[in-house]
Amino acid sequence: MKLIKNGYLLLDNELKKAEMLFDETGIKQIAEHIDDTEAEVIDAAGHAVLPGLIDAHVHLREPGYTHKETIQSGTKAAAHGGFTTIMAMPNVIPYPDNVDTMTAYLAKIKQDALVHVLPYACITKGEASKEVVDMKGLSAMGIHAFSDDGVGVATAEMMKQAMQACKEVDGMIVAHTEDMRYRRPKACMHEGIRNQELHLLGIPSACEYAQMKRDLDLAKDIGCRYHVCHMSAKESVAYLKEYKALGVDCSGEVTAHHLLLNEMDVEGPNHKMNPPLRSEEDRQALIQGLLDGTIDFIANDHAPHAEAEKQKGMEEAPFGIVALETAFPLLYTKFVKEEKRFTLGQLVYWMSEAVAKRFRLKRKGKLAEGYDADFILVDLESYHKVDKDKFYSKGKNTPFDGVEAAGWVIQTFCNGTCVYEHKKEEFA
Repeated sequence: MKLIKNGYLLLDNELKKAEMLFDETGIKQIAEHIDDTEAEVIDAAGHAVLPGLIDAHVHLREPGYTHKETIQSGTKAAAHGGFTTIMAMPNVIPYPDNVDTMTAYLAKIKQDALVHVLPYACITKGEASKEVVDMKGLSAMGIHAFSDDGVGVATAEMMKQAMQACKEVDGMIVAHTEDMRYRRPKACMHEGIRNQELHLLGIPSACEYAQMKRDLDLAKDIGCRYHVCHMSAKESVAYLKEYKALGVDCSGEVTAHHLLLNEMDVEGPNHKMNPPLRSEEDRQALIQGLLDGTIDFIANDHAPHAEAEKQKGMEEAPFGIVALETAFPLLYTKFVKEEKRFTLGQLVYWMSEAVAKRFRLKRKGKLAEGYDADFILVDLESYHKVDKDKFYSKGKNTPFDGVEAAGWVIQTFCNGTCVYEHKKEEFA
């Protein structure tokens, strides 16, 4: 048994001086003072104690792309950033699109992961939009969320078949919405002001929202649970709001970088992501969407690449940036500490409990007796610079290198075990 003392626990959306008794089976007691002379005391030393963060959109790259990331390095990065549960996207090789491959994938995760990893299965075999995967077989082994992330499901007929199969197993379609008819070859950023300044081909917002509208119409007709990935456009927010009002079982996520940056911030390949950074009007719509409940939570699309790949220039470099190790400090600093647009309770809710609720993750997402002992100790006051060279991720592709932020994780506990502890040399 272990006992947290001298910390401020996030309880009922407020930081309260309290103590917490836990072991590997879960949180046993939370009270102002706990007498347990047998317990190992962990001195939280005035730090905030928050529920472990949950990220529903992470690329671990293994198997198939281990030069970019591995399950081990990616989950180390997750622990460093305060994430105790992450959901792994299926665009790896071989694709987890059948029971045998998923069985081997789960065994590899169990062997190498430092935090909880919940893998998605593909929607279609090989993410090729030709044939729906065996959702019944995959659901029977505990896989309930399906995504072809990286590409959109190409046709309405294929998505219809997928939603019908998904509804039968009470699963959820998690969609990367991208209609490639709107994306010209070598288009690499938002079609707006900045792409013209840089003389680069742009990607219009319709590339995202047109397919999202198609999917929402199907979800409405079929009654399938539906979630849209990494929303970036104001039209997407409007559609999600409209279809929620119609009673469709739909939800959406937004990334840290789409909340923090807009198209005018684009300087080079470390600002290249898919969907791209859009206009300031879009960014404000995303923030408002979170605040009014249209957008359900924050999920960060951690997308590591090798440095040489990202040095190819805007047109040729792959899309994506790393996010696990910087998302919480950057969002906390800008929106809670400095702008005061979010409360700490709201931010943590969007990065933990809201995700757990949508994906039906039991005993996760908040500090409460009977919940899993997944939590983090955070220094909410000290400012330090983001230093990509000190990332645990193999990916160093971030636009935030050198940015000062507070809200750094000091310790991460997963199932009651410390899986990350801050070292002084991690800060410059």
